[in-house]
Amino acid sequence: MITEAHAKFYRSVFSLAALYNVAFGLWTILWPQSFFDHLRMPPPNYPGIWRCLGLVVGLYGFLYAYAGLKLDRARPIIVVGLAGKILGPIGWLSLIHSGEWPVRTFPLILLNDLVWWLPFAFFLGRRSAPLTSFERQDLPQGKKQTH
Repeated sequence: MITEAHAKFYRSVFSLAALYNVAFGLWTILWPQSFFDHLRMPPPNYPGIWRCLGLVVGLYGFLYAYAGLKLDRARPIIVVGLAGKILGPIGWLSLIHSGEWPVRTFPLILLNDLVWWLPFAFFLGRRSAPLTSFERQDLPQGKKQTH
């Protein structure tokens, strides 16, 4: 069961994730070279791909904002978000292993992915419980919870 305090916590987490993702997306789209310049890495051969990544990450931000507003409808968004945040580090490890990226790029994975694992997983883990009256207030009038 979710308490009002837990709902406030998840709304805050998803709002922070939204802000971070939109900011990261804009940064990546507008200044695609800055990440590579900052870490003294050669620029990518195809900066458009980096910009596309920024676009996708930024769009996730809008989904996280929606999730924060509508906790009763957030589960599919957070499932897909967590899957991406698990796959991101796997891709990063393959870049490290191949020597394409240096280990010093770890802060990217830390901030984009790892810091969100626990709150996203906790939200998903507790979602199997029935909705509380606090959560039901988000449901449209006349709509009943299904188990």
